[in-house]
Amino acid sequence: MITLDLFTQLAEEKIKKAIEDGDFDHLEGNGKPQKLEDLSRVPEDMRMSYHMMKNSGYLPEEVKLNKQMINIKDMIRACESDEKKQSLEKRLTEKELELKMVLEKRKIKNTNAYRKYSHKIHRLF
Repeated sequence: MITLDLFTQLAEEKIKKAIEDGDFDHLEGNGKPQKLEDLSRVPEDMRMSYHMMKNSGYLPEEVKLNKQMINIKDMIRACESDEKKQSLEKRLTEKELELKMVLEKRKIKNTNAYRKYSHKIHRLF
């Protein structure tokens, strides 16, 4: 623990010196309130992994499919043509089947995390 405390202390000293020297004054957003992301819907024990995946630009296949399904549902609601509506409903059904196949392939429904959070996930989508 002594080395951790030493590194923490050294880091703190470097940060304080940088602040005194004005090294952070030119940073974007200086003096403005931070825009914090609402993570209230993300379980606390999953927030770090959520940030890592989001920052890397990675989206799991099931999330991509859910987003596509939401977009298709929005288009169905806005659609005035019965023919186009039927075409969109067919696409929605295809995406729902694709999602079920992805979940079955990964056996996600058998995991503890899925059982623990599935009701929250379904409520979001």
